[in-house]
Amino acid sequence: MVKLHLGDLAIASPSFEAGAPIPAEHSGDGVDVSPELTWRAIPSGTRQLALVCHDPDAPLTYGFTHWVVYGIPPDATGIPQGGGSSFTEGENDFGERGYLGPAPPPGHGTHYYYFHLYAIDTTLDAAPGLTRRELLERIDDHIIEQARLVGTYQH
Repeated sequence: MVKLHLGDLAIASPSFEAGAPIPAEHSGDGVDVSPELTWRAIPSGTRQLALVCHDPDAPLTYGFTHWVVYGIPPDATGIPQGGGSSFTEGENDFGERGYLGPAPPPGHGTHYYYFHLYAIDTTLDAAPGLTRRELLERIDDHIIEQARLVGTYQH
């Protein structure tokens, strides 16, 4: 049963404009700190939020997941720079918890980084360390609405 509908949920970052380059400080070339993210218009019925940062352009079968965050209360208005550990962090594709920023292979061209925000109608009582795939499997039937912010990066 799919309950997803179009709505007003929106995600943004003061660090970069939608479709624009992500600053180096948020990448493997810099300090590698997560960018500040903000959101608005959380839909009615939201019990929690979840966030995934994913690079589908990585030269791997399923792309590369840079960040998984869940257990975000619906009254949160964002994540401050470097603040993902305020919530429950999952495992990125390096097998670590937390944020690892853009680091595409040199000469691989521009990569697009999708910050997906999910509003879900349930409380996800999951331990830290879920992978992107595990998170999405658990929330798939509970997504009320989603929004995304896309930034770019290249060496």
